[in-house]
Amino acid sequence: MTSERTHWHLGGAAAWAGLLVLIGIMGWSTLAFISVFLGLGERWITDPGELVLPGLILGASLFLSKGFAVIQPNFAMVLVFVGTYSGTVKRNGLVLVNPFCSRQSISLKLQNFQSPVLKVNDLSGNPIEIAAVVVWHVSEPARAIFDVDHYELFVRVQSETAVRHLANLYSYDGEGEETTLRSRVDEVSHTLKQELDQRLAVAGITVDEARISHLAYAPEIAMAMLKRQQAEAVVAARRAIVSGAVSIVTGALEDLTRTELLNLDDERKAAMVSNLLVVLCSDTQVQPVVNAGTLY
Repeated sequence: MTSERTHWHLGGAAAWAGLLVLIGIMGWSTLAFISVFLGLGERWITDPGELVLPGLILGASLFLSKGFAVIQPNFAMVLVFVGTYSGTVKRNGLVLVNPFCSRQSISLKLQNFQSPVLKVNDLSGNPIEIAAVVVWHVSEPARAIFDVDHYELFVRVQSETAVRHLANLYSYDGEGEETTLRSRVDEVSHTLKQELDQRLAVAGITVDEARISHLAYAPEIAMAMLKRQQAEAVVAARRAIVSGAVSIVTGALEDLTRTELLNLDDERKAAMVSNLLVVLCSDTQVQPVVNAGTLY
């Protein structure tokens, strides 16, 4: 892989001073060239040697002016000398570099990538739809330019591959403390970011954030999974109701026994427990039956 290094350059006040000196030399050589040309008159065709020195100085000044460049904020400039990587300049503003080098500008700004909705199988084999948002930036411009072809396309392909692999590592949903795509979003996002960092490091790209933006069951099983979730919710609710009803009945029997308001035998306790559980666990309002008398 290409090793990132800084190219020699002058920036800030030194670059501006060099530019002013070069402009002065170009102005002087231009005036000298014109004055010599006009002073020779008709003799310049037969004695052109006096035009050589100011002409060479003017040509050299024009060539050296190619070494000045302006780098915008959050941009970098990669320089190549005769097909060989020469270095990178990340300093913003006016800079002076080697005029013999060719240059390529690259953005260091944060960029977003929204992956398309992908249809994959989770760890349990259920088809799901998943998509993610990746925030990234170029941290090593030389690698982004020389080590991969079209680094933006490289980010897109590797991000989609990482999202597919993430879906295979976890189930869509689960029970207990199991890590799933729905239950622990931060942990899943951290796993996705780590994998993207490993995949994109070869291109000199750093991932700042990666999160799931879309998660759902595939349409062919969505209704079945919805019914399953509803059934699980009903069972959980019933379990909570029964547990609460048992606790209430137990407390009532203990209070009656402790206060000695009633002396109930086992058969009457069983009947009382049955009636209370029916009242507490029933889905509809219970209609009381008034006992107007007894045969015994």
